[in-house]
Amino acid sequence: MFAHGSRVQSANDAVRTVAAELGRKGDFRVEAAFLELGTPDLEGAAARLVSEGVDSITVIPYFLTLGLHMERDLPPLMQKISNQHNGLRIAVTPPLDGHPALLQALFDRAMSVSHSTNS
Repeated sequence: MFAHGSRVQSANDAVRTVAAELGRKGDFRVEAAFLELGTPDLEGAAARLVSEGVDSITVIPYFLTLGLHMERDLPPLMQKISNQHNGLRIAVTPPLDGHPALLQALFDRAMSVSHSTNS
């Protein structure tokens, strides 16, 4: 799972927690990786997975939309990782935008706040 990273350590820890939960849910290996401000970076996470015998990696962006990091930063990183680990199959999923569960999650958040209009 590939996230931006934050100077706020609890935010990076939250990404690691989601990655671990995703791995348990799917019964597959998930490694959290960060573009910046968190460790490991994507190269480091890929190297760790390859050292464990993984021959195929799917990068799941923990980004809402197809923005600058997805369009500008991620493709060269994926190419570099592919070049470093000859034979490694590497793919990337779309960002979260457009997934049907995102609307439900946002609706749930909106409904979680009690609104009083007649106070």
